[in-house]
Formats: sequence, C-alpha cells, structure tokens
Amino acid sequence: MGNERFTVRQKTTLMVNRYVVTEALPDGSDGKVVAFAEQKRMTLRERMTFYTDESRDRVLFTAEACQVLDVGAVYDVKDATGTSIGTFRKKFGASLLRSTWEMDQPGSITATGRERNTTVAVLRRVWELLPLDLVPFAWPYHFDFADGEKPVMKVDKRFGLRDRYLLDVASPGLDLRLAIAQTVALDALQSR
Repeated sequence: MGNERFTVRQKTTLMVNRYVVTEALPDGSDGKVVAFAEQKRMTLRERMTFYTDESRDRVLFTAEACQVLDVGAVYDVKDATGTSIGTFRKKFGASLLRSTWEMDQPGSITATGRERNTTVAVLRRVWELLPLDLVPFAWPYHFDFADGEKPVMKVDKRFGLRDRYLLDVASPGLDLRLAIAQTVALDALQSR
C-alpha cells in the first residue's frame, strides 16, 4: 500500500455493505484492488473488516466500535494482529450542521474532517427528512481532513446513484489503513 490516491466503491447487497478499494490511476481509472471491506448491517457493535481482496481469505485490518449502539462511538482501527493503528469518531454535536469527524493516529496525526460545502450539508439533512427512503441523495459531498492547518487527506464523493469516493492522502505520515477505514466510514456510518 504505497499509493496516495484510492477509489472506494460501494457494492450494495441486502444484509452487508461491501466496498472495493483500488488504486486511483492518473487517468482516473481504477488500478489494482488494495482492499475489500465488509460491514454487516444491524449488529449491536459496528465492525468493518478489510481483506486483501474479494476472496476474503486474508484480513488486512479491522475497524470496530468501542461502544455498543452509540452515535458518538469511537472506532478502533487494528491491523491483522490486533495492534491498534488509530481511531476515528463522528463528533455528534459539531455534526448537526456540517458532518465532522475526528481521526487520531497516536504519536503522529490528530485530524478533524468536515464537509467542505455547508450548503450541500444542509441540503443533505433536509433530504434525509423527506419520505424518500428509496431515493438516495445523489449530489456529491466532500470532506477535508486537517491537522491544525496542515492538510491530511480529502475525500470526494463522485456524482451518481452508486456510492463512489476518491481518497487523496496528503500527509506521508498518515497510515493508509486508517485513511481507508475513515473513508469507508464516511459512507457506511454517515447518516448516524
């Protein structure tokens, strides 16, 4: 995992959210698969498992809620041996207007990520109040993560009915597994 740009695509299924993470090539196309993620829906403790590929033979890392059914839960990202890489959480109060996340890689980076466009954030909240459960909010939204004033990463949702994101990592000190887990969480956990 040495690439600093990735594409994250959701594969919709009935009881499991699945995501394919690929290298983002300079021409905008997808390169090789670097991770395949699964998140089971309707579990007491949220957990996302990231594998090397769709065969799900080898776990790369996991992201699991430290609490049970908590809107402000901290998610611990651990490598395949169970060693903590870092954490992330949605800042509930700060997210009332614009979704805000906090990502921490101990001894290295503490970043805050916010929706880039306040107008889109407000429109998305209004859309969620409408009785349109089967129609997703298709307009793209974007997140910028920074450690103070230093850019760490940005996540751009692409326009369309299928969820697709471009992850751009700006900080060489950021563990790419933490960045990928946070990006998947932006989709899987955003509406909570």
